[in-house]
Amino acid sequence: MALSRIWAAFIIVAFLAATFQCIFIEGDANIYSQMVVGKSGDTSNTQKIDTTLLAPVILSTLQNGKAYTDGTTKYSKNANGDYIKFKQQNADGIISTAKTAVDISLNLVGIMALFMGFMSIAERAGGIRLLSKIVGPFFSKLFPEIPRNHPAMGHMVMNFSANLLGLDNAATPFGLKAMESLQELNPKKDTASNSQIMFLCLHAAGLTLIPVSIIAIRASLNASDPTSIFIPCMITTFVATITAMLIVSFKQKINVFQPVILLWVLGISAVISIMVIYLKTLDYTGVQTFSGILSNGIILVLFFVIILGALYKKIDIFDAFVEGAKGGFDIAVKIIPYLVGMLVAISMLRTSGAFEVVIDGMRSLFAALGADTRFVAGLPTALIRPLSGSAARGMMIDTMTTYGSDSFAGSLSSVLQGTSDTTFYVIAVYFGAVSIKNTRYSIGAMLLADLVGIITAILLSYLFFGSAH
Repeated sequence: MALSRIWAAFIIVAFLAATFQCIFIEGDANIYSQMVVGKSGDTSNTQKIDTTLLAPVILSTLQNGKAYTDGTTKYSKNANGDYIKFKQQNADGIISTAKTAVDISLNLVGIMALFMGFMSIAERAGGIRLLSKIVGPFFSKLFPEIPRNHPAMGHMVMNFSANLLGLDNAATPFGLKAMESLQELNPKKDTASNSQIMFLCLHAAGLTLIPVSIIAIRASLNASDPTSIFIPCMITTFVATITAMLIVSFKQKINVFQPVILLWVLGISAVISIMVIYLKTLDYTGVQTFSGILSNGIILVLFFVIILGALYKKIDIFDAFVEGAKGGFDIAVKIIPYLVGMLVAISMLRTSGAFEVVIDGMRSLFAALGADTRFVAGLPTALIRPLSGSAARGMMIDTMTTYGSDSFAGSLSSVLQGTSDTTFYVIAVYFGAVSIKNTRYSIGAMLLADLVGIITAILLSYLFFGSAH
């Protein structure tokens, strides 16, 4: 029910925001068309501007030969040397978005088939059950409704491990398989179980060791130290994950101070700390090399070990792979309606201009309170992150291009990009894959963990990059 209300609210708010702009704001008469058939990057309402009326930061950016983005309004210099401003659409309209949702699902088919095929081999060979035994003492406390040594425990460990290493392609199939396993134990098939909520909230918190893609983007934009953000990102995602665990544990009356839980959390914290200390000794190239060897090497080693285990157990390896791959195809197709519905609502919210109203309001509020408003420039990345990973990445790049990759705003947006997973995408895909309609308190828990992550990212950015301009 919560998901239905949020989905409806997105559409209603988007329509009202668009209607207000259409009636009261000059130049937005075509906003309905933009919301329906527009494409990301489309421009409109281009006009010359008087530089004497520009804010100093905008004028300085333009004089340095760079474009300046303020919400959906972009300032730049044309070929004739004139300073202009224009509206630039920041997302596809609902028609293109519906097609994109189907493309995303179809693009998942191959990846899902590959990883779920190998997972099927591992299950027949007993590998998943062995992994479940290893993590059983910890997971039996955090997921008390799951029988000891149930395969779901192994599936969840593989998902968390893939997330930790930034292996998005592997994390999704492992996560969906975990949801399927948990659904088998769920007595109310249309309502999220306690175990499913705990798993998905921990997954959405997005604990990540090395934010490889963010570091690579910072390097491409000539940051003086592209890896400077990985410690704030690591700390932020860890805090968000612990927050998610505490919130859900409180709701489910789980005692997180049990010795087993504390030992596992402290042990994981120690391993992560050692890894961070080691990575700090490496330069950008070293971090990239280490990350590539660790993440991609683990996938290959995993495949190798699974095949060896299957040979030892003398199972029909290829038949097991094909059976698992079929399940991957079925899931990828099954999530299409859920993905179309969620992405279309998000598209409407983004193209309606509602985000710009929120950002402008927050900037005005904090300025009136006399607070340091530098962090507001990074907030678009934080606000769009729960809705769309690619959009948040675009916001991050815009921020770094406008303010500089080494600026406070550029560094903050990079940390915010690595704070959590795309909450509403996760909800649509993972709950949709098992036909869950009643998500209970999961959305609220995820968004609260996101908020804690955002606040942590801002505080850490002031600590690490406070002297940057």
